[in-house]
Amino acid sequence: MTLETDIAALVRRIETLEAEADIRRIQARYMFLCDTPNPEFGVADDAERIELIMQLYTEDAVWEGVGEYYDNQFGRAVGAAAIRKHFQGFWGGKTDPALILNCHYLTSEQIHVHANGTTADGQWVHMQPWLFSDGKALLRSSRLNNTFRKEPDGVWKITRTRTENVFVAPLPATWASDYPSKSELMKP
Repeated sequence: MTLETDIAALVRRIETLEAEADIRRIQARYMFLCDTPNPEFGVADDAERIELIMQLYTEDAVWEGVGEYYDNQFGRAVGAAAIRKHFQGFWGGKTDPALILNCHYLTSEQIHVHANGTTADGQWVHMQPWLFSDGKALLRSSRLNNTFRKEPDGVWKITRTRTENVFVAPLPATWASDYPSKSELMKP
């Protein structure tokens, strides 16, 4: 090994660690923005929430639910416009019963930066409790298998979101109490 090859190897290791950190932040931010009530301070409404989520995706991205449970529930959206429409369908109107609490917890993380240094994939398992205005509640768990690309401006973005159901479990109506109607956490 020469000094040049040692430095090149060290640079590659640092770039990989930085890519993993960026991808971790992107995935966590996506989940954060999907929480209800939305904890992002200053987000006026769900339309603004959707635009913040869309900033995490490439123009050619794919969002899809896969497997026997999610195929018919979520389907497949190809391209930014279709993904935006997917989210508008979820948050675009008043629902009855209204979703009043939804929080994403990520675990079992695996991030793989590919040899080219500009693409990566990551897998997670997530758990999310749901609470509705009529008192019904459930706990959902899904596997995520996502891909990412470093754009020409150096910013990593999501190129594919794939989610597959692990389970859905009904929860008793009284399982949660003392939950906020809006988040104050990120307030300056």
